[in-house]
Amino acid sequence: MAKQPMLKFVTVPRDMPEKREAAERNKDFDEIYAEYAAAKAEEQSGRCSQCGVPYCQSHCPLHNNIPDWLRLTATNRLEEAYEISQATNTFPEICGRICPQDRLCEGNCVIEKSGHGTVTIGAVEKYITDTAWEKGWVKPVTPAMEREESVGIIGAGPGGLAAADMLRRAGVQVTVYDRYDRGGGLMTYGIPGFKLEKDVVMRRIDQLEQSGVHFVMNCTVGEDITFADLRAKHDKVIIATGVYKTRELNQPGAEAGGIVRAIDYLTASNKASNFGDKVPEFESGELNARGKKVVVVGGGDTAMDCVRTAIRQGATSVKCLYRRDRANMPGSQREVANAEEEGVEFVWLSNPLSFTGDTVTGLTIQKMRLGAPDATGRQSPELIEGSDYAEDADLVIKALGFEAEDLPALWDQPELAVTRWGTIRAEFGTGKTSLDGVYAIGDIVRGASLVVWAIRDGRDCAAALLDDLTTAKAVAAE
Repeated sequence: MAKQPMLKFVTVPRDMPEKREAAERNKDFDEIYAEYAAAKAEEQSGRCSQCGVPYCQSHCPLHNNIPDWLRLTATNRLEEAYEISQATNTFPEICGRICPQDRLCEGNCVIEKSGHGTVTIGAVEKYITDTAWEKGWVKPVTPAMEREESVGIIGAGPGGLAAADMLRRAGVQVTVYDRYDRGGGLMTYGIPGFKLEKDVVMRRIDQLEQSGVHFVMNCTVGEDITFADLRAKHDKVIIATGVYKTRELNQPGAEAGGIVRAIDYLTASNKASNFGDKVPEFESGELNARGKKVVVVGGGDTAMDCVRTAIRQGATSVKCLYRRDRANMPGSQREVANAEEEGVEFVWLSNPLSFTGDTVTGLTIQKMRLGAPDATGRQSPELIEGSDYAEDADLVIKALGFEAEDLPALWDQPELAVTRWGTIRAEFGTGKTSLDGVYAIGDIVRGASLVVWAIRDGRDCAAALLDDLTTAKAVAAE
């Protein structure tokens, strides 16, 4: 009888890929986790209990067929595992690196609930597709038949790229427009290399180019080309811009020099550290933490990216202020633990009260406590009177989240309906907007969210758009 390859969670403990020591990894921007060896990937995949109702799959936004590709990995059928993995996910190697698995698939693993430690789903997902690239199993798209219809996509982030991939597979002519000089959106310029090395993103963009997707870079819609011209040029248009407007600090002194936006800081760091670009603001020290006392305001994943970047740039101290406690922060607990190991100090239940200096030299911090729950059920932070104290700072980074830009005004499209939050109002599951032939996906619809949700939106929208193209062609033929 063949040996049972699965259900080993009782006898085999959870084992993550080796993590580099903090003293080593905080000196560079390389990824901090090593790759699984084949035997270890098989062993850890074999811990899966092969649930009849796989909660890991149902809690994955893409509904990835996780139990099947775990079983295939456990039995050394890796190319089949890759085929199953990529069937539902445009970028499995990226999701394996940056998805908050502790809140999604792994956080809902049945064996985790029984006290045996979750299956290391993210690490195995990364291993499968990295191996597929290494073995040459990842191929450019070759449509069975080319179609004449054209789709313009505004934004080369994960949602736009996922939609481009699905549309090219169907033979549609796709052009992607983006304001930056490289594709990838926040995957390229927002997420640091120690979480997602940039060659991982660039090779996907190269694959899409080889598949026939046309990229128009350094192109800002509303300036370099009008939205009306885009609609006239293409049969359909997908808006996948993301949200880039920073929520601002409004305390006294918040306009001082040395108080910068997280997106500007991370973009400069990624350009300089990961691509070797010359960035004047980085070289001048304006967007560089070297030798500085750094304070980051915020508690989400962007704040974690900023504090860990500042450590690597050689800051003399890095502190993260968050107005709630550790249990109520929105960022990944795994990221907090990594940051603490690397030397970041978290100052919980704290908020800036004011800033000093024309170029910031410090700030006054006021302590908070958690009061009654708000409308979302989270306890609201309340100021503790008389608890304020002074803190030195040479660089303050605003990581308070992102909001939607006013696209109807920027693009002269007053008929483009938006929500009260400024995000585009779009039909659930299809992305259809109030404008005929215009769709919207990702953060510009959801608000700031996860890469995996943008991928889901891009794939769903592409499917709906293809249906609409087919319907329109049938009607025209009658």
